[in-house]
Amino acid sequence: MAPKVVIQLVEELRGNMTIGEICGHLGVSRSSYYRWKAQEKNETPKEVRDRQIGDLCKRHKFLYGYRKIAELYPGACEKTVQRVMQKHGWQCRVKVKKRKRTGQPAYVAPNLLARDFTASKPLEKLLTDITYLPFGQSMMYLSSILDVYNGEIVAQTIGFTQDTAFVLDTLHQLPDLPEGCVLHSDQGTVYTSYDYQKAVKEKRIIMSMSRKGTPADNSPIETFHSSLKSETFYLDGIHRTSNAHVIQIVEEYITYYNNIRIQTKLNSQSPVQYRQLAA
Repeated sequence: MAPKVVIQLVEELRGNMTIGEICGHLGVSRSSYYRWKAQEKNETPKEVRDRQIGDLCKRHKFLYGYRKIAELYPGACEKTVQRVMQKHGWQCRVKVKKRKRTGQPAYVAPNLLARDFTASKPLEKLLTDITYLPFGQSMMYLSSILDVYNGEIVAQTIGFTQDTAFVLDTLHQLPDLPEGCVLHSDQGTVYTSYDYQKAVKEKRIIMSMSRKGTPADNSPIETFHSSLKSETFYLDGIHRTSNAHVIQIVEEYITYYNNIRIQTKLNSQSPVQYRQLAA
């Protein structure tokens, strides 16, 4: 791991862990960190500029684009600030495009679910969606599938690109499904693509899709994604960490959510407990 990345992560995380613990997680020795920290004093003017621009981005929680950062850092022009922010992945994280237009649109299904978020048995109705994870060294995404019956996350994939292969990986994790299983998604191009629709038909799944601009049509999984971020990254004040740490947080939360976190609508049981007791 690059010395500058180590120094940056230690500075960001030292309020929650000791320097020794952080270095241990990063796989470097404390002596190396202190040596790199001492060498940091010999930064070039460009390195100082980049670090100061990064400090501004972090101070404002990555809510500002390069134009606003340039206003706060008059020592560099807008193009320079934009180039530095792009180089280090410090761009504004508010208006993130939720779907990357990849694949060839093949089919848009009707809204068969019609916001009926009830099911009589496991894997009868499934919801799928993608959410962004802007907390690591680079932007990552979570693709997940939720079982309406008990709110359990039955498949998930974390990746760096929102393409058809990404959501297909999640789809292929599903176990054998009962006849008549309905899978509901939005009309993102990854879901309407030929390859995804082909895989859905091969699994004998009935596809359902939200109307455009109506996230409430897929609200249970939207709520899950919101809870994941609120109860981990936002609650712990984690705005910037390593990609490996982001993956660890998400995977541990999903395990907790499925197996431990009780839900009132499930008679104060976790999703897995509810499914096992109903079997």
